Amino acid sequence: MRLPPALLPGARVALVSPAGPLRGNDELELAAEQARSFGWEPVVGPNALAKHGYLAGTDADRLHDLNAALADQSIDGIWCLRGGYGAMRILDGLDVDAMRKKPRALIGYSDITALHTALSGPADVITFHGPTARSKLSEFSRDSFERAICWHADPCGSASEATTLRSGRASGRLVAGNLALLAALCGTRFAPDYTNAILVLEDIGEATYRIDRMLRQLALSGAFSKLAGIVYGQFTDGTDPADKSSCELSDILREAAELAGVPSISGAPVGHIDDQWTIPIGAMAELDADARTLHVALS
Repeated sequence: MRLPPALLPGARVALVSPAGPLRGNDELELAAEQARSFGWEPVVGPNALAKHGYLAGTDADRLHDLNAALADQSIDGIWCLRGGYGAMRILDGLDVDAMRKKPRALIGYSDITALHTALSGPADVITFHGPTARSKLSEFSRDSFERAICWHADPCGSASEATTLRSGRASGRLVAGNLALLAALCGTRFAPDYTNAILVLEDIGEATYRIDRMLRQLALSGAFSKLAGIVYGQFTDGTDPADKSSCELSDILREAAELAGVPSISGAPVGHIDDQWTIPIGAMAELDADARTLHVALS
């Protein structure tokens, strides 16, 4: 996998909305200010503030902005403004050749998972599962983000608050994303290659039984039989812990790790949280489930 050039001061970074809409111009201004804080020149997509129901403009609008950024040789990186829903709807039209010809950083998470799977593997380019541009970065998130995007240094490390679900060590390529999106892509040509992968998962707003179902879907698709390791991030705003009719989420995650038969931890700083790692999708990494560490090789 090819590592795109680091985004140094002076880089031109496209700000696009390929999924859900922004809430207003204030979010766009925050995103532009945040890009400038790294010394980058923000290049705002024409439809960045568009709205079409729960989408950031029509499919044609969103695809236009993303493909225009991919085709523009002066653009050094693409930072998605938000997730939401809608990236799956434009996968068939993505200009993979443009990404293949000029690798550049693609950054975002949640629904942006669909873009990572459609571009990273097919274009043979490392992309970055990290904060969206509209979200103000905490000190923790900014440090990991800079190390991945600007310095090409290990953006992860110790997950001190994580739990070991299945002991052991593993090394492999990183596949990371939103569980719901990865489950939805099962059986399509956009599903990632899970062979010898360390799979990093997160989600938001999903009841425990739905997380169970999606993990089983990945297992039944054959993905789990190929894995080297699993890193569960945060599954926020799910089933109320007081709901006595539900299974424990930790038990469901452990069962899935046992199904895969690979080293696994849960509670890593990944997901819809303030303090999150930026994960270079496609990069090689080492997981030590007992030490609760994930180290990424980018240099």
